[in-house]
Amino acid sequence: MKSDLASPHDVVIIGAGIVGVATAALLAEAGRKVLVIDRSGICEETSSGNAAALAFSDILPLASKGVMGKVPGWLLDPLGPFTIRPSYFPRMVPWLYRFWRASSASVQAKTAAAQAAIMRLAESEMLSLIDRAALRDRLREDGNLELYESEAELAASQPGWDVREKAGIAYEHVRGARLAQLQPGLSPRFVAGTFVPGWKNVSDPKLFGQAIWAYAEGLGARLRQGKVVHARPTDAGAILRLEDGTEIAAPHLVIMAGAWSRSLAQAFGDTVPLDTERGYNTTLPVGSFDVKRQLTFPGHGFVITPMATGLRVGGAVEFGGLRLAPNFARSEAMLKKAARFLPGLKTENGRQWMGYRPSMPDSLPVIGRAAAAKNVYYGFGHGHLGLTQSAATARLICDLIADDRPAIDLSPFAPQRFRN
Repeated sequence: MKSDLASPHDVVIIGAGIVGVATAALLAEAGRKVLVIDRSGICEETSSGNAAALAFSDILPLASKGVMGKVPGWLLDPLGPFTIRPSYFPRMVPWLYRFWRASSASVQAKTAAAQAAIMRLAESEMLSLIDRAALRDRLREDGNLELYESEAELAASQPGWDVREKAGIAYEHVRGARLAQLQPGLSPRFVAGTFVPGWKNVSDPKLFGQAIWAYAEGLGARLRQGKVVHARPTDAGAILRLEDGTEIAAPHLVIMAGAWSRSLAQAFGDTVPLDTERGYNTTLPVGSFDVKRQLTFPGHGFVITPMATGLRVGGAVEFGGLRLAPNFARSEAMLKKAARFLPGLKTENGRQWMGYRPSMPDSLPVIGRAAAAKNVYYGFGHGHLGLTQSAATARLICDLIADDRPAIDLSPFAPQRFRN
């Protein structure tokens, strides 16, 4: 058995997605010797195919009142905006039970407050990191336009906008000429929209994450490609074993393996109800349509994002775990709708993709210390918001490792919050 037990690192991060990369950057800035382990490389998996959004206004949980009544429809519509593979449904029952519990008005209010707190931290930390890494040229500040096909649909969305307004999030309902100004060429089926001016995007999520890594690497962070197959606690941290047999000592271990984090957490005393949302998209060539800013279609569960590297059409939610084959008919269904919504959209030569979003039933990530291991920490379960909340999670993990008071109250994000 090969050994790397004497390697000169004091923090090991499992996962080189955007959350792990941002955490490596902040730890390296603080003078820590950081080793990141990932089976694929820097932002090569889920972090490569997201919608490029810094969605700091997205504070509402996925669970809502009456949500469980929608489950039969999710099972019957394999191409709908929220679906569960029928063969996977039995495994989803415990998750759905907790999802239902999270849909009460009182829990939703607490969740929105916790999301608002981490989003405020996320915005300040991400923009500061972007400036320190000299990446302002990778940032788009064009806002987001949410689109409605009727006045009734707009009215139904108003309670959510009221929650955001209380959290200090600015928005503007638009119609007519103002709607056309914000996005020329829309289908006339859209009669109203809501413009969120503070919404931001990055120019390409994979390239952005790799640029953050280049900054971290310049400060001394290192990457080791490999798959962690076993982890166990020690008195001072953890020992990891890779697929090639190498053992690595981690004086501080941070688990940020996204959808693959659940089994790793179990090794350190925590059973978390993490499941996997499978997200689909198609990235069309640059010039396929002149989209001015991210467009969100809440009634259909997908977005269209203009990026430096193409036009990304994707989103929706499919629960099916990590092993079932992709259903790219979902990508095709979204693309067909996009062509109706933007007449003249060129749909040729697109690249299809599927990724695994790590999803918690209450829509809050897991951030905190392991129950049964000293110096082991978690930062996973961000669902659709990994890019958005990456720098905030990094700051909170840095606070924990340094034994500083966390920047926000961590109790809503505690790994042990589901024990009751």
